[in-house]
Amino acid sequence: MAEDFDQSSAAEIVKDRLYFTALRIKPKNSTFIHFFSSDEDFVYESFYSDFGPLNLAMMFHYCSKVHQRLQSLTTSKKKLVHVTSHDPKKKANAAVLIGAYAVIYLKMDPDDVYRRLLSGNNSGFICFRSVPGPHRHTRRLRLLLLQRVENGDMNWIIPGKLLAFSSPQQRSRVDNGYPLHAPEAFFPFFRQHRVTDVVRLNKKLYDARRFESAGFTHHDLFFLDGSTPSDLIVRRFLHVCESAPGAVAVHCKAGLGRTGTLIGCYLMKHFLFTAAEAMAWMRICRPGSVIGPQQNFLLSKQQSLWVQGDVFRSKQKLQNQRQIRKQQLQRRDDTSTNQNHRPEPMSRLLNAVDDLSISNGLHKSYSYDEAPSSLPLYLLQVNPALLAPSPPPPGKPRPPRSLSTWIFPS
Repeated sequence: MAEDFDQSSAAEIVKDRLYFTALRIKPKNSTFIHFFSSDEDFVYESFYSDFGPLNLAMMFHYCSKVHQRLQSLTTSKKKLVHVTSHDPKKKANAAVLIGAYAVIYLKMDPDDVYRRLLSGNNSGFICFRSVPGPHRHTRRLRLLLLQRVENGDMNWIIPGKLLAFSSPQQRSRVDNGYPLHAPEAFFPFFRQHRVTDVVRLNKKLYDARRFESAGFTHHDLFFLDGSTPSDLIVRRFLHVCESAPGAVAVHCKAGLGRTGTLIGCYLMKHFLFTAAEAMAWMRICRPGSVIGPQQNFLLSKQQSLWVQGDVFRSKQKLQNQRQIRKQQLQRRDDTSTNQNHRPEPMSRLLNAVDDLSISNGLHKSYSYDEAPSSLPLYLLQVNPALLAPSPPPPGKPRPPRSLSTWIFPS
């Protein structure tokens, strides 16, 4: 009976409004309480022994439903209770859903949400198991239109910048019930979303010239399935992403392991994600991303990628400042010319200095295993903060991530 519901045993997310609890049977609704469950509505399709987290489409639909229910129950002041089972896997996935709602819609602190979820009768949650190794089967997730295999099996990891997808084939066909797509099948979507570059990480299953003849720039960065990339491949991949005029579409055979590993490097360098955060985000966007030893690889490269990100941003800042200074001097010289005056010698000298490039060393991609102290002296003089770049001082959080605002606009 709903009247027998013990509020003290539930985790209170919003005072007197939203609760989370684990029960054997979902109670019936009453005048004052509305119960609902997500266990049967949102089901994770596992690869091996993994059981979550649920993907971004499920998270979006859950948050939308809860938000609508809370708004529709506002006048009656009913309490909304999310009920999950005692099954540890279902309980963990349900907790992620309501936690996502609290963080994204209610702007609550993740640590505070987690503490609340541990209150009441919720003694704890099991950890999501990682995907242990490469798989052989085509994914059948039917949650987002793009993610459906018949529509290309694609997922945005960074909207408008990095797209992960499974490998195109030499020709479109159906193999054992699974649609396979030729390069031409991707052209309309790529053009519509300003994809300019395609990166292939697996062996050749199609002719790259088919993309190139359609106006896309194609890059081959092959490394073995289930393995980790060399420093050279990572540097080349990051350079492609940083120099591409539009979005970059990345694929290996399934678009999961090798693809996720390199995209994870970009997330750490440019968004200051930890390796764990990068893997979590990619698995929410594209379940099954990053497998086996690739997980340890990302963990080992976290610190050096943060340093490289600091170097990249310092270089960009200097270039922007010099460009602004050059424009100012050009306007000043133009004014002097119009007044029939020769430019001042110092102005001409500064203009010439601004035309010089930063030392070629700045364009070098340093090995990930080089410690920050081995960076060139002139670089440390340009940005002393690089001597102790990335982890923030104790108690001071890193800058907030911005990806979720693209998916869940406020």
